[in-house]
Amino acid sequence: MPDSKTDYRATLNLPDTPFPMRGDLPKREPKWVKEWEDEGLYKRLRVARRGREKFILHDGPPYANAAIHLGHAVNKVLKDMIVKARQLKGLDAAYIPGWDCHGLPIENAIEKKFGRNLSRDEMQARSRAYASEQIAIQMAGFKRLGVLGDWDHPYKTMEFATEANEIRAFKRVIERGFVYRGLKPVYWCFDCGSSLAEFEIEYADKKSQTLDVGFRADDPQALAKAFGLQQLPAGKDAFVVIWTTTAWTIPANQALNLNPELEYSLVDTDRGVLLLAASLVEKCLERYHLHGGRVLATVKGEQLDGLQFRHPLYDVHEAFKRLSPVYLAEYATAEDGTGIVHSSPAYGLDDFNSCVAHGMQYDEILNPVQGNGSYAPDFALFGGQNIWKAVTPIIETLEKAGRLFATQGIEHSYPHCWRHKTPVIYRAAAQWFIRMDEGEGVFTKDKAPATLRQMALAAIEQTNFFPANGKARLHDMIAGRPDWCISRQRSWGVPLPFLLHKDSHELHPKTMEILDIAADMVQAGGIEAWSKAGPEEILARVGAAADAPQYAKSTDILEVWFDSGTTHTTVLKGSHAGAAHENGPEADLYLEGHDQHRGWFHSSLLTACAMYGRAPYRALLTHGFTVDSQGRKMSKSLGNGIEPQQTWDKLGAEIIRLWVASSDYSGDIAGDDRILARVVDGYRRIRNTLRFLLANVSDFDPAKESVAPAEMLEIDRYAMSRAAQFQQEVLAHYEVFEFHPVVAKLQVYCSEDLGAFYLDILKDRLYTTAPKSLARRSAQTALYQITHAMLRWMAPFLSFTAEEAWKVFGTSESIFLEEYAEIGGPDTALLSRWNRIREIRDLANKEIEAVRADGKLGSSLQANLVITAPADDHALLASLGDDLKFVFIASAVDLRAGEDLKVQAVPSQDAKCDRCWHWRADVGSDPAHPEICGRCVSNLFGAGELRVHA
Repeated sequence: MPDSKTDYRATLNLPDTPFPMRGDLPKREPKWVKEWEDEGLYKRLRVARRGREKFILHDGPPYANAAIHLGHAVNKVLKDMIVKARQLKGLDAAYIPGWDCHGLPIENAIEKKFGRNLSRDEMQARSRAYASEQIAIQMAGFKRLGVLGDWDHPYKTMEFATEANEIRAFKRVIERGFVYRGLKPVYWCFDCGSSLAEFEIEYADKKSQTLDVGFRADDPQALAKAFGLQQLPAGKDAFVVIWTTTAWTIPANQALNLNPELEYSLVDTDRGVLLLAASLVEKCLERYHLHGGRVLATVKGEQLDGLQFRHPLYDVHEAFKRLSPVYLAEYATAEDGTGIVHSSPAYGLDDFNSCVAHGMQYDEILNPVQGNGSYAPDFALFGGQNIWKAVTPIIETLEKAGRLFATQGIEHSYPHCWRHKTPVIYRAAAQWFIRMDEGEGVFTKDKAPATLRQMALAAIEQTNFFPANGKARLHDMIAGRPDWCISRQRSWGVPLPFLLHKDSHELHPKTMEILDIAADMVQAGGIEAWSKAGPEEILARVGAAADAPQYAKSTDILEVWFDSGTTHTTVLKGSHAGAAHENGPEADLYLEGHDQHRGWFHSSLLTACAMYGRAPYRALLTHGFTVDSQGRKMSKSLGNGIEPQQTWDKLGAEIIRLWVASSDYSGDIAGDDRILARVVDGYRRIRNTLRFLLANVSDFDPAKESVAPAEMLEIDRYAMSRAAQFQQEVLAHYEVFEFHPVVAKLQVYCSEDLGAFYLDILKDRLYTTAPKSLARRSAQTALYQITHAMLRWMAPFLSFTAEEAWKVFGTSESIFLEEYAEIGGPDTALLSRWNRIREIRDLANKEIEAVRADGKLGSSLQANLVITAPADDHALLASLGDDLKFVFIASAVDLRAGEDLKVQAVPSQDAKCDRCWHWRADVGSDPAHPEICGRCVSNLFGAGELRVHA
């Protein structure tokens, strides 16, 4: 029997758990990564869900170049959270990580290290080795982030089977009638040394020199007649004046474009008679510093069709003695400049289309700019000069020739290479294209029932977008895009496996058989096998060896967007067959940054529509870019970036995961040290709550000691009902791929629903009642089920912590083998009843805090409350009986009827129990236990107190 020196703390049911308060994440996480890998967790997940409904998130392949950065982390963690959430839902949620391996950045890396004059074979061998090294580095980073996937069998666009299947996919696009060869101006990057696709272009400001240049009339009388004049003023030259921002295109000018509906004026000035758009005359003369100009006549552009003007350098060099005819074109406007557009068809798409439409033959188009950005060595006046550096001598030459009317510097938006961030040009080149609209393709066998543009736009209507504004973005890009240039002049990539006639450049008649041969060769030996094979060997395999002397192999490759854009079939239906839906779109979801509306989303949509007539995905989800707290893009120069490697070494990858989950990814995602510090605080709140839950069920055997719902105390049933309500909210958010509301609500749930209310009230019952009493087991039953549910809610984003807790709490090998807990549905009446009790309790807490602030109270247990309540509230509180004081964590509550709700807190005059810390009149009522109250005596040595509600 205890005496006055009894340590009553030892009689309490104090919580105990091996789950530590400190996460020590940087040290523990690598052990979990290794354990998941060693034990083959991903394989076990697939076995556990075999035969279930599939969920396919197809991985947009990161480029195999350099260690992962924070943007990679955001992307991969988002994918991992979604896959894990679907896995916990009970779906077979496979995740096949992948890499984009071909293309220019790797070639650039090899050239920097080994020089620019490598043979094709050596470039391919070194590129393949380099990509493998980079993949290993990035894979380790993704694993360290806690991403679960088929890391033993990722997909790589450079795998032989994937390269071969890409050729087969290309053949299918040809069969459907979409592929053709043509001369067209395409975006050209001098740094790449290759053409670029529309979605490899970004716009940035560029400084340029504008020019107003005069073209002298070849037949002044014809010009006068077109304006209804007898003749032009005597002794004056007549000029049509153009305005351009691309001085380097002037030497290749071949035509002039006027709008047929615009009005044009002939103006007599001190510099001669000038042809200008009527609405721009005043601005132009001011720009040319000409005063007193007189309009001689005004006509519509359609009256000027076919007039001839001399090239501005006509009198400077024999090579420029040519005429520029006027062609009518609606793209000439009077928004700026002079209303007249000079046309160099090799360097502008509108110019090209206009000239070709007016009868210019392809071989008549002047194209002096080489792929490296310099004029051809034999080009008159400017041969061998880089076009950007040639701007100054071009301007000087025009000025000396008397053809420069004005020049000034401007800064304007201009297309740049997405990779190199350098200005690009349009440049005419014979390229292979995928046609967007009506037209004839090569070797059409199974012509598609609609144009590619029509099918793609229709497919967008069948796709769900997260966020919704992505739909308009992708729609506008597809609606306005030109034909897709798919050929590149590089070495490291999947070949365009064509044999072209040396004279006519026509494809070999057995091209479709050659494509099959090429795919088989690549399947066996990679792209290198095709690269090393000569026309003789290839044609021999299709029974046409005699044709070999007349044919040459194309050295072009398919652009890398075709690589990744066909992975819906090369991977999901090829190298990883079975990781796709049997019918309909192959994937449920594609997820990437919002720049991929012009990239992977775009190319995947076009290839799938070309092959199957539908999108390869049911939904598209886009996320923003990583920025600092001031909204600035992270960069090394600003020193505002966050390196994931440093962050997981210092704070743990779990903090990166929680940061991603807590961010609204629909916009840019802000991160810096202060933001991460707040994330750490949020993590601790969740971890501490979880630790409390685990510690208080450590002696609970659910199989033997669970309490039936009907026998549970009312507040425990309320807590279960609130958990059920919360789970409904969580799963609704997960269904539409939302995580930041879950994190925000979970933190509030931990701090308010649990910490500040339920668990706060529960401590007395858990610690002071008999260990196996109904009161304590009822509480543990609720806590056990809440813990089950909570671990599953947090597992998609707090994967390491959930797994760590599961090893303490769970019965299976991994939390990820589980499904969402079945905790029933919310009892709305019970929730409403206790929500009102909580509101009144909040009012009481404010009163207690006010008295405590005056120094009249210690803990709330020292308070006696006097609550005056109107009828409904009085009845509500009275229904709790003697348990009311436990809800308010006070030693006594005097409940009175009144008109208004009021709470008064006064210090108890009774003694404090050494065991439960309640202030009660019966402390010492048992002489054998003078330091504790009657209920503690009963709980320790008697039948135990009766609890009904709390």
